Formats: sequence, C-alpha cells, structure tokens
Amino acid sequence: MQQRVVIFANGFLPDPKRAQALVHPDDVLIAADGGIRYLLALGFHPHAVVGDLDSLPSLLLETLQRRGTVIYLYPREKNETDLELALRHALEYRPQAIRVVGALGLRLDQTLANVALLAAPWLEGVDVRLDDGVEEVLLVRSEATIEGQPGEMVSLIPWGMPAEGITTEGLRWPLREETLYPDQTRGISNELTSPQACVRVRSGLLVIVHRRGT
Repeated sequence: MQQRVVIFANGFLPDPKRAQALVHPDDVLIAADGGIRYLLALGFHPHAVVGDLDSLPSLLLETLQRRGTVIYLYPREKNETDLELALRHALEYRPQAIRVVGALGLRLDQTLANVALLAAPWLEGVDVRLDDGVEEVLLVRSEATIEGQPGEMVSLIPWGMPAEGITTEGLRWPLREETLYPDQTRGISNELTSPQACVRVRSGLLVIVHRRGT
C-alpha cells in the first residue's frame, strides 16, 4: 500500500462521519494548527502538529508530546499559512499521496489559497487532494483518476491558462483532445457515468472538483 499523509486543516467539515471515513489505518496524520480539534474529535491521534499553536492550551500540547506527537512551532507572524507549512512537513514522509481534510468552506480567501497550493511545483509527482468527504478537489498536470458513483458531479476548471489536449473517460459529456479556457464555463457540472473516470491533460493545469452524492 502506498504511503499516505492526511492533514487536518482548520476549515469546515460538512459531514464529520464522511471525513472520518477518509482516514486509513496506516496513514500518517498531521494537524495544521486548529485542525487538531477535528482530528481529536474524530478519535485520531496526530503524528505531528504544525503552526503557531496560539489557540491550543499548553496542557494539550504537553499531553500530545508525551504521547509521541512531534510539535513544529512557528511564529504567528509568518509568510506561509499553517496548511502550507503542514504540506511541506508532509513531504518529509515521502508520501505518494496526501489528503487535506477541512481545507474547504468558511473563508473564501483561504479556500482559494488552499486550491492554489495544489499547483505548487514542490508538490508535483504527489497525488494531493483537498477532501472533506463531500467534495474533493485535485489538480491535474497530466493524468488523474476520480472514483465515485454514477451521477456524481465532476467539474473541470482550467487553472490560470488554457488547458489543452483534454481527454476524458467515464464522464457523461466526454472531451477528446479538446481545450478548456479559464474565462469560459464549459467544464462545469459534468457527471460520472461509471465508478471511475480518467482525465488526461496534454498541457496546462486543470482543477477538478468532484462532489459526491448523499
């Protein structure tokens, strides 16, 4: 099984039970500052906590350290968000996949910044997805697979520039070596027609938003 890291961010969880189901027994768990509250509430123990940690009681931090959690403390005034720092620490485990839970919703600026992080060059080669159990967001540089149920929504959004040579399999409205443009909305609200879909991109970056059914 591939090494995975799951990061809990301090965003919004629309369905905690679904978020809980995202975690596998062998996952490395990292809390990005306030994301520790979700992680603990769902019954998990973090391998590491990253951030300025000003909102966490010192007694909690001491308890976590005694139980083996590594604490990465940063100053409150810094250039990076806690999630960016957590992603950088996640790479130390050399994962093939990273899932970020609680990175969507609440503040629009934070959500946009979190999606933008997917395009970071230092994350290339790692399957990184923002996932709250209801929606998952990923960025395609060349090829990606989406798993779900027929009828679930899949939107294809070019990131920053046209995405060219897009070919899809398993979507209701297929694309065959086609181009999507960032100032047009053609790729919104496609649908899965099978339990698995594949999206390939020849050039450019493509953000995929997969919204699961109830």
